[in-house]
Amino acid sequence: MSDSGFEEEALPKNMELLMDVPLDVSVRLGHVRMQIRDLLKLNKGSLIELEKEADEPLEIHVNDRLLAYGEVVMIKDKLGIRITDIVSLAERLENLR
Repeated sequence: MSDSGFEEEALPKNMELLMDVPLDVSVRLGHVRMQIRDLLKLNKGSLIELEKEADEPLEIHVNDRLLAYGEVVMIKDKLGIRITDIVSLAERLENLR
């Protein structure tokens, strides 16, 4: 098995054409809606309270589409994300609309 978690030999031949296509992967910690006046008051050290609870999973998006949920982990001196749940195929298809 490769580092990506799947057997590359098991891929259909036509899928091989897509293997080098770059995708944007982002992890969303949370969000908040702010008025411009509040945004302009921010300084170094300011805190922004997010709408997400501390124990809620992070959202993992691929090309702005929700793919999975995860949690923050430390890998040596870097941050990483452990995937805890993959969005179902039905939900992914619904997100395409």
